[in-house]
Amino acid sequence: MHLSEQFLLRRDITFLNHGSFGACPRPVFETYQQWQRTLEMQPVEFLGRRLNGLLAEARARLAAFIGAAPDDVVFVPNVTYAMNIVARSIDLRPGDEVLGSNHEYGAVERTWRYVCDQRGAVYIPQPVALPVDDDSAIVEQIWSGVTERTKVITLSHITSPTALIMPIATICQRARDAGIITVIDGAHALGQIDLDMQAIGADFYGGNCHKWLCAPKGAGFLYARPDHQALLQPLVVSWGWQPRQPMRSSFLAYPEGASFRDYYEWMGTDDPSAFLSVPAAIDFQTANDWSTVRRACHALLVDASRRIAGLTGCAPLTPDGEAWWMQMRALPLPPCDPKEVQARLWNEFRIEVPCFDWESAPLIRISIQAYNTPADIDRLLEGLRAVLRL
Repeated sequence: MHLSEQFLLRRDITFLNHGSFGACPRPVFETYQQWQRTLEMQPVEFLGRRLNGLLAEARARLAAFIGAAPDDVVFVPNVTYAMNIVARSIDLRPGDEVLGSNHEYGAVERTWRYVCDQRGAVYIPQPVALPVDDDSAIVEQIWSGVTERTKVITLSHITSPTALIMPIATICQRARDAGIITVIDGAHALGQIDLDMQAIGADFYGGNCHKWLCAPKGAGFLYARPDHQALLQPLVVSWGWQPRQPMRSSFLAYPEGASFRDYYEWMGTDDPSAFLSVPAAIDFQTANDWSTVRRACHALLVDASRRIAGLTGCAPLTPDGEAWWMQMRALPLPPCDPKEVQARLWNEFRIEVPCFDWESAPLIRISIQAYNTPADIDRLLEGLRAVLRL
């Protein structure tokens, strides 16, 4: 049985946009629904007496999967939420600089710009030019934006518009040596590449479980190094703040002493089913030998890239290789209106794939997941040939 049969995607479409919101496999989605049913059977028992232990178990599974200690990880709805926690907590002052790149996700860049505007700090989107074929050149392009006023470096592990795997570990080590805080947007990393928080060495790292790990929507995480956790403040003040204070609820119980985890474990009544389903997503990928799946997806995308380059005559932005990209790749298009290309691919061919301008250059970003087949690439080539009149 092909893995496509394990996903709930419509059969009448060609879905090449897993990178935007992911897609949840049937067994994981069924686990998610079962948690929702269990919650509704006895909400007070579930939320008041069982939830702390259930979240601890799920968090421990996720922490082990990403090479972190359980108490250094908290569940959050998504990376944008995680980045808001960190950006609003760091003590930025007038004249401080936050260094990003011109490859960052729009919502995260807006978060930093908003906070910097409020504090009198400056957000700098440092240019990293493409094409590129040398990790050290990326590091030096980023580092050329560092000044004595740089307080934070915030970068994507895998960039959203260009799908580039950044040399994050090297940058984080260099930043630590310089006393600069590192905040990494790992929205596209978990499930697409192996993660080890200790090896990466970021001070703060936000990830999505709903994208490449294929967990339900609304499941993400924030990792914080133990020596930096005291910098963080809750976005929402609830029972986890000052847990030494007397509890006014008859059924909520919290450990003595405030911690990073306490701030984010309980923020009022919510549905924790997506968080509790993360172990099911890990189990699904483990059972299906996901490292082999990822390599097969990469190979299919290599083939797609070469065929598209042959059609368009546009050279790729990065070399072929897992060090540069894994299951998602941005490829140049010839001069065109990318929004029109995207719309026509959907309206005329039912192909879901993003096309956009980046640095005034039209790109198409293709995601290959376990449910994709060579027939999907054939369909994309057919659509591009017609829409671009090539």
